[in-house]
Amino acid sequence: MQFTSINPFNGKTVGQFQELSAAELTQKLELSKKAFTKWRIVPLEERKNLMLAVAKILTDDVERFARVITLEMGKPINESRAEVKKCAWVCEYYAGNVSDFLKPELIKTDAQKSYVQHDPIGAVFAIMPWNFPFWQVFRFAAPTLVSGNTGLLKHAPNVFGCAVEIEDIFKRAGFPEGVFQNLIIHHDKTETIIAHDAVKAITLTGSEFAGSAVSALAGKYIKKSLLELGGNNAFIVWEDADIDAAVKTAITARMLNCGQSCIAAKRFILVDKIYDEFVTKFTSEVKKLQAGDPVNDATQVGVLARKDLADKLQQQVQSSISQGAELLAGGNQDNCFHEPTVLGNVKPGMPAFDQETFGPLAAMIKVSDVDEAFELSEQSKYGLGVTVCTRDIDKAMKMAWRVSDGAYFVNELVKSDPRLPFGGTKMSGFGRELARDGMMEFINRKTIYVK
Repeated sequence: MQFTSINPFNGKTVGQFQELSAAELTQKLELSKKAFTKWRIVPLEERKNLMLAVAKILTDDVERFARVITLEMGKPINESRAEVKKCAWVCEYYAGNVSDFLKPELIKTDAQKSYVQHDPIGAVFAIMPWNFPFWQVFRFAAPTLVSGNTGLLKHAPNVFGCAVEIEDIFKRAGFPEGVFQNLIIHHDKTETIIAHDAVKAITLTGSEFAGSAVSALAGKYIKKSLLELGGNNAFIVWEDADIDAAVKTAITARMLNCGQSCIAAKRFILVDKIYDEFVTKFTSEVKKLQAGDPVNDATQVGVLARKDLADKLQQQVQSSISQGAELLAGGNQDNCFHEPTVLGNVKPGMPAFDQETFGPLAAMIKVSDVDEAFELSEQSKYGLGVTVCTRDIDKAMKMAWRVSDGAYFVNELVKSDPRLPFGGTKMSGFGRELARDGMMEFINRKTIYVK
């Protein structure tokens, strides 16, 4: 099978990629297993230096990598540059902290000496999405590789060009053969890979359908899995909030990456006293956003990565309107482009409230008070993160228990940071990436007891 990468803005072919044969795939899996036996005993200082070399390549070639991202999935070029720079940051972060993260944990018992030792486990198989085609890979690869594991990447087919570039980055940095490998395969090879003895764990970022299928396979073969799935984040604005500041944050929270983010704010839950002011100002700012060719620096809103994604968003918009939502801005679709859209008076039961809307659609929801705001925030099968905007920071901190999501941000959009654990609850998945937690997901925490 041959895969073709298409520029969603103009429909032109970006690249073509030949699928691995069964024999080639087996060869790569065996190579990963063999590479691990040598890589795990490479001195930690050397592994750290190699990861820093990766960061330097990313920093030095930002323009090249940003262009590949933008051409393959339509992200505005400025956002692609920021993504590449963030990848360099996560590499530097783990290179700088791995020694502390992996040091033995002494635990006093009746033994002469007892402690927890941190050992790598083997090959980690990563199934990654198209929406942040560099960042999603590096936030798995940096902690996984520097800690002594090997990595296998199955990327989304529409960004195989990014996958090729990423593998080349690790080669250029000096990583030994087989430590990081890109697999050009169809998803029907997933079970073959998971079943292979080389693979010790699986990490997936994607849809709940994909997560369910992969988690079932991981269970079948008794392999650890980490899932980062969909989200329907609430952005709650209390009546005492700085509305102008909240609107500015909300625009970025919803429209970044043309709304194609699991942690994007999707449901704007507004206390009724500030509902009209917030909606009016937010809608005004949405109408000012500059749409156009994603490779142009002036473009703020690009296209969705594929036409079927734009089609689905349009269906969600029209269905919500038919159920009583008010169209306040946008609403139109042209091939892969979907206008930034604002719907007012959204209620539970509408797609704009219940479903994950993966595109530039903002759902405005009116509530009577803070208690109702939290109740509606929790009325979701997802649990990635929540934003609360208020001047009363102490009250907001005391209210964090009201949210069951994996993150709670006050006066800031929900975002990932290498220094903080990241992950969700409910249908948003399980496990944590980033920080020390992310490294520990794929480490054998071995108890050592000496008498």
